[in-house]
Amino acid sequence: MAKIAPSILSADFANMERDIRQLKEAGADWVHMDVMDGIFVPNISFGFPLIQAVRPLTDMVLDVHLMIDRPLRYVEQFVKAGADWLTIHIEADQPHNTLEALEKIRAMGCKAAISLKPRTPAEAAIPYLDKVDMILVMTVEPGFGGQKFMADMMPKLKKLRQMLDEVNPDCILEVDGGVDENTCTVCKENGAEVLVAGSAYFKAADRQAFVKKIQA
Repeated sequence: MAKIAPSILSADFANMERDIRQLKEAGADWVHMDVMDGIFVPNISFGFPLIQAVRPLTDMVLDVHLMIDRPLRYVEQFVKAGADWLTIHIEADQPHNTLEALEKIRAMGCKAAISLKPRTPAEAAIPYLDKVDMILVMTVEPGFGGQKFMADMMPKLKKLRQMLDEVNPDCILEVDGGVDENTCTVCKENGAEVLVAGSAYFKAADRQAFVKKIQA
């Protein structure tokens, strides 16, 4: 069964506590938190103070996705703030700094993950395959919610699954971007085990039914 991680980027920030608590009531698995710095991506969202504020509200997994420049500078703060999984982009820094950041994340007892933007080929993940617990494949250009799903990312997703099966079969695949009741099927067929849904989840007339459809 797939896991669903609703992205609170699409939540009502004036009623964040309510929306966080309703995630669990709807049967969601993880809470996805998109951190944007206005440099790596052309948008600004929130930082570790929000993770700190959310952590006491739920025992759900906090899946923190750093869309920030040179994440090595801040991974320690995000782990301490309460992240259970921490994802960094391989495009955001030099490989040696990315490797150091992953080592630091895992040394602190947090699950470490990398993310690939749409134009980044699967082969770019090779240096990190045996050093991560999860790989996040972006199926939209990172930075804004509500974008159209990029189906042409599915061959990359499938290839990453094949590559991981050879060196790190326990590593899981996550997909983020344009996931809804329809696109979730092809994601799962190509190896996705965790699906991030933002606007589609929060706009769903029946969130519990939406969650069950993604998990099925």
